Amino acid sequence: MLDNVELVATLEETKSKATEVAEKLKLAAKTAEDIEHTRDGYRPAAKRGAILFFVLSEMSAINSMYQYSLASYLEVFSYSLQRSMRDSIVLKRLKNIMDALTHNVYNYGCTGIFEKHKLLFSFQMTIKLEQSEGNITQEELDFFIKGNISLEKSKRVKPFRWVPSQGWEDVVRLNELLPEKFGSLCEDVEHNEKPWKEWCDLDAPEGASFPLKYADSLTEFQRLLLLRCFRVDRIYRAVTNYVTSRMGVKYVTPPVISFEAIFEQSTSLSPIVFILSPGSDPGSDLHKLAERTDFGENRLKFLAMGQGQEKAAIQLLETAISRGQWLMLQNCHLLVNFLKDLEKQLEKITKPHPDFRLWLTTDPTPSFPIGILQRSLKVVTEPPNGLKLNLKNTYFKISQNALQECDHFAFAPLVYVLAFFHAVVQERRKYDKIGWNVSYDFNESDFRVCMQILDTYLTKAYKQGDKEKVPWNSLKYLIGEVMYGGRVIDDFDRRVVNTYMNEYMGDFIFDTFQPFHFYHNEDVDYRIPEAGGRDSYLDYIDSLPLVNTPEVFGLHPNAEIGYYSQAARDMWSQLVELQPQTGGSSTGISREEFIDNIATDILTKLPKQFDLDKIMKKYGLEVSPTTVVLLQEMERFNRLIDRIFKSLTTIKRALAGEVGMSNELDNVARALFNGAIPQIWLRLAPDTLKSLGNWMLHFHRRHAQYTTWVNDGEPAVIWLSGLHIPESYLTALVQATCRRNGWPLDKSTLYTTVTNFVTEEDVTEKANQGCYVTGLYLEGAAWNTEEACLTVSRPKELIQELPILKVIPIESHRLKLQHTFRTPVYTTSMRRNAMGVGLVFEADLATKEHSSHWVLQGVSLLLNTD
Repeated sequence: MLDNVELVATLEETKSKATEVAEKLKLAAKTAEDIEHTRDGYRPAAKRGAILFFVLSEMSAINSMYQYSLASYLEVFSYSLQRSMRDSIVLKRLKNIMDALTHNVYNYGCTGIFEKHKLLFSFQMTIKLEQSEGNITQEELDFFIKGNISLEKSKRVKPFRWVPSQGWEDVVRLNELLPEKFGSLCEDVEHNEKPWKEWCDLDAPEGASFPLKYADSLTEFQRLLLLRCFRVDRIYRAVTNYVTSRMGVKYVTPPVISFEAIFEQSTSLSPIVFILSPGSDPGSDLHKLAERTDFGENRLKFLAMGQGQEKAAIQLLETAISRGQWLMLQNCHLLVNFLKDLEKQLEKITKPHPDFRLWLTTDPTPSFPIGILQRSLKVVTEPPNGLKLNLKNTYFKISQNALQECDHFAFAPLVYVLAFFHAVVQERRKYDKIGWNVSYDFNESDFRVCMQILDTYLTKAYKQGDKEKVPWNSLKYLIGEVMYGGRVIDDFDRRVVNTYMNEYMGDFIFDTFQPFHFYHNEDVDYRIPEAGGRDSYLDYIDSLPLVNTPEVFGLHPNAEIGYYSQAARDMWSQLVELQPQTGGSSTGISREEFIDNIATDILTKLPKQFDLDKIMKKYGLEVSPTTVVLLQEMERFNRLIDRIFKSLTTIKRALAGEVGMSNELDNVARALFNGAIPQIWLRLAPDTLKSLGNWMLHFHRRHAQYTTWVNDGEPAVIWLSGLHIPESYLTALVQATCRRNGWPLDKSTLYTTVTNFVTEEDVTEKANQGCYVTGLYLEGAAWNTEEACLTVSRPKELIQELPILKVIPIESHRLKLQHTFRTPVYTTSMRRNAMGVGLVFEADLATKEHSSHWVLQGVSLLLNTD
């Protein structure tokens, strides 16, 4: 064996190789350690990436169209790594990656979400990043989102009338929740009215120095908590400032959607989904993109989806894939079942023509296939925001030739009036229910057709020799009643459209002695510009301010406060959806204990059901129409008590593990945890927007009214809000009066008058005719008690309680009212929906102003405050 030289050489070589391998393994281990160490240095970027992905994916809780897959997110992540500035120092490189990634995710997310959710998205990003760094506690965040959700009202009485009632409850809760920062808050407010009131009355308190020690002692997020207690309407603005301060101004300025950029980001394998909003039209923009990129109009195919279009769509798709065409399938929400077939077709595509693009347009719909949404590039298209941008957008689409087609002197000015009207009816939507009861889809086609109507009628008048005459009645009817009015399904909204027509159309707009203004004050003047070419109109539009006040639309400045207050409440309710629904509550006890405590609290105070048989025996056979209403009301109330009792006892057993937790019970538990009213209770209760605590007070007050009615007879003053169906009581009132006086029921009606009684206690005896009504709130105007008429709202007072209203049945032919405004009475501030649900009756309120003033202000009466 030793003589075998070859073997010995081989063994020697093997030994040296083994030594070399051992050294290399040591080196590899060292290299692995170095790599691991270097990788560890990049761990903060990975952590940031994970946080941002979950922020993005959780947005689907807000709208089912906001779906993002991990694969599409990783593309954004890789793109950010490539595009971020390189640096040899790891910490700088890390900062560059994190900054680039955060901004790219923000831009990517903003492209596919609605304007109203963009601030919510950037705020959610901010608080998640701040929480990861330990700058915000869960207790602080819970208070900011929910406020004080306890069922018991505080024993501590609010010290001043100007402090909001719910705000004071929040102050008391904040005092207890964060004692190290707010431990003396209640005393500080009670003993220092002047600085707090001065701060609260500021136009922008969020930007000013906070009162007393709170000017310097609070973190930026804690300032939001304090602001929540006093000025809900400034929260939206304060959140914008907070995001700007923590993240930078670029996180509150969403990217401008450019079709060129969308095209560059797109690939032939992933469709582009346009999520539509009222007034948007991506079809024409795509047409222009094809022209600008010299793609060729014959290679761009459109198909409006509808019944029976499935085969045509599949054929066009196959042709487009093979020939490299662009295919736009419009209104896909009308054929949701076909989209499942389309999803399968898209999965089969392996090697499409590189020029092929599939563009889909759809309304937001929960049944849109998630597969398509996750693999697609989502783009939200919305009409321009603001009066100026809306006018500009309209004039950009009018050619110079179109303005010169008609020779009538009034044509060009009336096109501007029409464009202004078109912008106003769209912008009113921003103010929600005080603007329109139903949000209408006024769009470019309405304007184009109305412009054609102007051209036709004015050309006809010109040719007939009436060069100075304008057929106002025909134009107002066709534009206000047919074209724009044709979309309007609510009577009170139609009243708004007709008022605008009367305010904007008539010979007075050409009056040289009293020049016409849409609206003017010291700062701005909205008028009809001097007649000229298209460019002169565009120059005038450019001179208008970018932001306009609600007064331009005829609304009160308070409408802006209402808009921002509602925006804050919407943001809170959406943030509740984005919070983890597990773990402990902010009080330190577990979620299950918290829910069990709330359930026990409600059950101990739950009244017994009414004994209807006993009550019916008491009334005997002589039952008046109003008593019938009482019995029906109590029957409904019993059902609600039963539902509350059963659901709460079952949930207590489920929390104890005695029965299984169903979906329905889980929804009840979630609502109780968030201080909201469970959906299964709401189905058996009158409409409301109240929180659970305020709703329970309302519930017990309803029970007290029914009990008094049964024991002491019909109340002298009825609290309409306490009835499940208040209109049934008013109908019964008319019926009873008709029986008593022998009037025909179909020829009788109601009219109302506001009394001098301020509270129920002031009324000592029942009304001879009709009834007294309490609990009505005036929105959009105020009530002048001295002159007994409507007057302009005071600044920052959105609603005012109306004195006792007297409702009087009368024969229709005898009713002759003058100087009154027909005011709708709604159940809640959500007013009336598209189905007509929500209107109770119409009241007559005295006025010294012309009724058009109150129509445009959106004046109404409400049975409930929120």
